Amino acid sequence: MAASAAATEAPAPAAVPNPSSAPDATVAPSPSATEATTATATGTGTGTGEAAEGTETGETADSAGSAATAAAGAAAGAPTEATPVPTAPSVPRPAAAPTSLSPSRAGDFMQCPLLYRFRVIDRLPEKPSEAATRGTLVHAVLERLFDAPAGERTAPRARALVPGQWDRLRESRPELAELFADDPDGQRLARWLGEAERLVERWFTLEDPTRLEPAERELFVEAELESGPRLRGIIDRVDVAPTGEVRIVDYKTGKAPRPEYAEGALFQMKFYALVVWRLKGVVPRRLQLVYLGSGEVRTYDPVLADLERVERRLRALWDAICEATESGEWRPRPTKLCGWCDHQAHCPEFGGTPPPYPLPVRARESGGVPQGRMGAD
Repeated sequence: MAASAAATEAPAPAAVPNPSSAPDATVAPSPSATEATTATATGTGTGTGEAAEGTETGETADSAGSAATAAAGAAAGAPTEATPVPTAPSVPRPAAAPTSLSPSRAGDFMQCPLLYRFRVIDRLPEKPSEAATRGTLVHAVLERLFDAPAGERTAPRARALVPGQWDRLRESRPELAELFADDPDGQRLARWLGEAERLVERWFTLEDPTRLEPAERELFVEAELESGPRLRGIIDRVDVAPTGEVRIVDYKTGKAPRPEYAEGALFQMKFYALVVWRLKGVVPRRLQLVYLGSGEVRTYDPVLADLERVERRLRALWDAICEATESGEWRPRPTKLCGWCDHQAHCPEFGGTPPPYPLPVRARESGGVPQGRMGAD
């Protein structure tokens, strides 16, 4: 993480400055990490805060809709955003066992092991969705706004960035043209762009970008656990306070979940905090979720025990993924989220048949790890 030298030291007890009252970082923004990692990041330079699992999965990532957050929101009865929409690779790649784990793919397995297989092993194409694409667009605008001097980071300027970033997004992902193929007069597209503009404007009621100088934007992070998977992700924003404390910020274009489901929404952030800790030996001082859909900011201040607990859970989850990969047994788990799944034609729960399993299979041993469980803390 190309932050200040202070960021590599243990955080001081002082709290991270309030974004509405004081600058949060003293380090000037570095070039966008997304542009340097277009092979692994969503949107080819217009990233949305989560890394694809490299060339192993062909995943398109969108922090606006991790499966774990979607599941929590659905359980709460609140509207949720669409999950990340993988794009079909232009050149088919041979199937391979997974070697890394991102928050979205971890959420996929916990939601439905068969969904994980379809996305990671089979790499089945999925249609782009308006909700996930809007999230990508909004993230791109908020990232680019910090290219301007502090005094010029205004709501009108941010709103004016929306059409140009949409053009860039369409150029980098031609499949998005089908989103509005049935909109010859452009009215639906205009409404959709207007919704993106309103989300961007709402951000200014939650944070003051004239007082922020992020250490990183769209930062790709990766760390390999000693006896577990390689963890990967893209963090929307990293702030470093003058006293050295690190804050991880994630933008969500949906609504905040009810408080009783906050832990599910924090899963992605704790995942990122674990990677930063493993990379730099620094426990982030604050995790901050900015919900543009409902105009709320949720924060959580992790401690070392939190990250150790997350690491244990991810190791257990990875054991279950490895077991399923070797046995070829990927069980569907029906939930209310099935209604948004693109793979019903291949799902036994809907009368479908999965594609032939493309990897070698061994006989499943008894006593395996239950699929989708993360194990005891």
